[in-house]
Amino acid sequence: MLKEVEQRYNLWLNEPSLSGDEKAELLFIKDNENEITDRFISDLEFGTGGLRGIMGVGTNRMNRFVIRRATQGLAQYLLKQRRTNSVAIGYDSRNNSRNFALEAANVLASNNITVYIYKELMPTPALSYAVRYLKCDAGIVVTASHNPSKYNGYKVYGSDGCQLTIDAANAVYEQIQSLSPFKGISYGDFDKLVVRGKIIFIDEKLISDYFDSTLRCSLDNSERILNIAYTPLYGAGYRCVTTVLRKTNFNVDVVNEQAKPNGDFPTCPYPNPEMEPALKLGIELMLKNNDDVLLATDPDSDRVGVVVNQKGKPVILTGNEVGILLFDFIYHVKKANGTLPKVPVVVKTIVSSDMVNVMAKQYGVQVNEVLTGFKFIGEQIFFLEQKGEVERYLLGFEESCGYLTNIDVRDKDAVNACLLVAEMANKYKHEGKTLYDRLVELYKEFGDFKTATLAFELSGVEGKQKILAIMESFRGNKAHELFGDIDHIGDYQEGFIHFKDHKEPTNLPKSNVIKLFLKDGETITIRPSGTEPKIKYYVFALGEEHLNKYVKTINEFMK
Repeated sequence: MLKEVEQRYNLWLNEPSLSGDEKAELLFIKDNENEITDRFISDLEFGTGGLRGIMGVGTNRMNRFVIRRATQGLAQYLLKQRRTNSVAIGYDSRNNSRNFALEAANVLASNNITVYIYKELMPTPALSYAVRYLKCDAGIVVTASHNPSKYNGYKVYGSDGCQLTIDAANAVYEQIQSLSPFKGISYGDFDKLVVRGKIIFIDEKLISDYFDSTLRCSLDNSERILNIAYTPLYGAGYRCVTTVLRKTNFNVDVVNEQAKPNGDFPTCPYPNPEMEPALKLGIELMLKNNDDVLLATDPDSDRVGVVVNQKGKPVILTGNEVGILLFDFIYHVKKANGTLPKVPVVVKTIVSSDMVNVMAKQYGVQVNEVLTGFKFIGEQIFFLEQKGEVERYLLGFEESCGYLTNIDVRDKDAVNACLLVAEMANKYKHEGKTLYDRLVELYKEFGDFKTATLAFELSGVEGKQKILAIMESFRGNKAHELFGDIDHIGDYQEGFIHFKDHKEPTNLPKSNVIKLFLKDGETITIRPSGTEPKIKYYVFALGEEHLNKYVKTINEFMK
C-alpha cells in the first residue's frame, strides 16, 4: 500500500468527528488493501460537472465530509467575488441527497451566505430556474442523475443557471484543494441558521412560477387525443411532469411501482431512461392500457426517454431520434403559425446526430455546435441574449436524452421536454401517424442515418490510465487502422480539425475528444465520460449495415 494512502486512511480512521457507523465502515476494510487504496488514492475529482462518486467513507467517495469541504471551497470562491452571496439548493430522490443538501446549506449559511433550499425533492432544471428567479450567485443540486443507487453527486451552477464554466470550476477546485477534510470548514447549528434567516426554504410560489414558465413553452393546443404512460423512475419528476401534462389536458397513466421516491431503485437498478431494462414496467403499462407513448424521466428529471406504441409493439426512440423529431416539429409549428424567427438557431453537441445539420440546411436554420455538456448549450442562449436575439433560439439538445426550449432554464429539462413530446405525438395522432411514422418519413427525406452510443466502463486507477492510452492511440494511427481512409480528424484537445493538406481551428474550448469524419458524412466520436469511469463512442452512420460494421469494429477493439 502506498504510504500516502495509508496516512490518509489512518487520518480518517482516527478523526473524532466520525460517527460510530462511519468508523465501523473503515475498520471493516482494514485488511483490504485494494479497497483502502480505491477509497483514499485521491480526492474525488471536482470538475465542470461538480462531484460524482460512490457513497462511502473516504476521500474518493461521496460523504458528508467531502460535501462540507467542497461547499467551503465554493463559499470561499463566492466570497472572493464580493457578490451579494446567495445560493439555491435542490436535491433528488437518491439516498442521502437531502442530507447532503442540508450539509451544504449549513456550510454556506455558516459562511454568512444566504441559502434558498427546496422543501421537497425537485428536478434539476427547477434548481436552474430558481437560481435565475432568485438572482442567486450560484446553485447546487445533489444528484447522480441516472447512475446506480450506490452513487451520488454534487453539481454546481453559476449565476446564469448553467453549470459552472471550466474557469469557474477550476477556481472553486483551487479553493477546495486549500482545505483539509476536517479543519477550516464553517459549520453551525442548523435551526439557529434558519431562525437567523440565513437558510430559507423555497416557497410554493416559485414552484408554481416554474410550472407557468414551462406551460408557456406549449406550441400546439389541438384537442388532446393522446394517451400517455409515464414513469419518474422513483425520482423527482412525478409532481412536476404530471402537473404540467394534466394542466394541458393530457391523460396520464403513471407506473405506480415507480411513482414514489426510492433511492434504491428496486425495479430498475440502473435508472437510465435510455436503457430498455429501466423502461420495462413502463412499456408493460403502455401496452396494457394501449397508451400511445411512454415517457420516462431519470431520478433528477433532466432527461426523458420516449417509447412509441407502434401497433402493439414498443419502439424505443434514441435521444438523437427524439432530438430530430423535436427540431422538425418545432420548426414546422412555428413556421405554420407565423412565429418562426428570421434566422432560427438550433444548438446541439458535437456528439449528437449530424442529421440535424442536413435538415437545417434545407430548413434555413443555423446550427451551433458545442462540446458535450448542457452548460455549453445554455451559454449559447446567453450569447443570443447579449445580442438581443434570444427569440432566434428554437431548441438545444444532446444525444443522451437532454432537451430544452425554455429560456428561463439553462440546463436540460425533462419537464419541458415531456410537454413538447406529448404535444408532438398528439399532433401526429390527429394526422393518423405515430412519432415513429414521422421519423421514418424524415429518414426517407434526408437519408437513413443511424446512430449508436457505446460506453465501456474502465474503473479504478488502471481504468483511468487505459482510457487515456486509448485516447492517445486515436491521436496516432489507430483511427486509420480500425476504420480505413478517413477524410479528416478533429482533435478538440489540441483545438484543430486536421484535413489532408491543412488544419482549421475548432473554435471551441479544449476538451479530450476525437472526432473522425468518414465518407458520406459519417462520423465516429470518442471521449472519456466526464461523470463516470467510462470511455464512450458515438457512431453516426448511413444505414444499418454501416452502423453494425462500425459497432463491431469498436467492440472488438475494446475487448
